[in-house]
Amino acid sequence: MQQEITPIHTMRKQERYRWVVAHFTKVMPEVDTELNYESPFQLLVAVILSAQCTDKRVNQVTPPLFHDYATAEEMAVASPEVIYEYIKSVSYPNSKAKHLVGMAQMLVADFGGQVPDNLDDLVKLPGVGRKTANVIQAVVFGKSAMAVDTHIFRVSHRLGLVPDSCTTPYAVEKELMKYLPSEVIPRAHHWLLLHGRYVCQARTPKCGKCDLAEICKSVRK
Repeated sequence: MQQEITPIHTMRKQERYRWVVAHFTKVMPEVDTELNYESPFQLLVAVILSAQCTDKRVNQVTPPLFHDYATAEEMAVASPEVIYEYIKSVSYPNSKAKHLVGMAQMLVADFGGQVPDNLDDLVKLPGVGRKTANVIQAVVFGKSAMAVDTHIFRVSHRLGLVPDSCTTPYAVEKELMKYLPSEVIPRAHHWLLLHGRYVCQARTPKCGKCDLAEICKSVRK
């Protein structure tokens, strides 16, 4: 049964969130990252590589990298110059190669080669910021953590989930965490990201194909 739509100008924020959650729960009940990986370490590597780079490109370079350096222990003894040769087609390969080796070395030295499950420890790792740490917490450990990338930042504003005053990823994260039910937050990251990647695109949003257009603030402007 279709939800009854409150006029856009009178819709309360909680109702807007309910609409968005109901929609994505129906169309994307099971959702996961599009990055390919077989272990928490490999996902961490892939997420670091994905910064300002497409998942498609990352998935092209990681198979040989993971074949030769599948674990933190194996990557920790490599040199950045060697890792660079595997990842040179991604953005910022020099700095990412150094981050990957440093990250692997810290995992081995401080965490027994295992990816930690909390924000404070994750952000200590080279190349790992808050967004990457939240991805790991949500995807690997199922925690209620919201990673805000450019897609999520854009979609959240366009749909009216966050006010214009939320001018930073952290501000958007806090607002989304405040209103989204905790049990859907790990999936909501992927919902908003994929919606931004394939429908609510930056330059040419596909408003005519968007099932949320009726409640979208931007499409009404």
